[in-house]
Amino acid sequence: MLELRDFITQDCILHPLEAKDSRSAIEELVGHLAALDLIEDADTISSIVWAREQQRSTGIGEGIAVPHGRCERVDSIVAAIGFAEEPIDFNAGDGKPISLIVLLVSPTENTSVHVQALGAISRRLSNQGIRKSIRRSSDAESLFTLLCDQPIG
Repeated sequence: MLELRDFITQDCILHPLEAKDSRSAIEELVGHLAALDLIEDADTISSIVWAREQQRSTGIGEGIAVPHGRCERVDSIVAAIGFAEEPIDFNAGDGKPISLIVLLVSPTENTSVHVQALGAISRRLSNQGIRKSIRRSSDAESLFTLLCDQPIG
């Protein structure tokens, strides 16, 4: 079973995220992945993720958004996480602004891995205790520990 630790490292976390709107948040997270040399062609990937966002908001509620897309420009699944200290409107289903953004990009030809990664994100973030602790996290290290190391229970 795929877990967050399989595709997220502490370096991939921006805390705080500087963006003030959903498009800028996507661009900032994709740009961060490019700065880490985890992706090439950040503009194309940002456009793909933004186009997916325009089809249907990935603001899933409870202060969380999971913008995602599949792209032939990536060889393996990559993810970045941003924590916005000033919540961002992501047109979430519950109408609440978003603080935690988990951006996911996976290869076009591997739908299975994309779905598994979304499932791993969902499993971790469905825990109310984890969500509450995330809101109190102070930096990338504490956020990484909550998302990848803290037992759910």
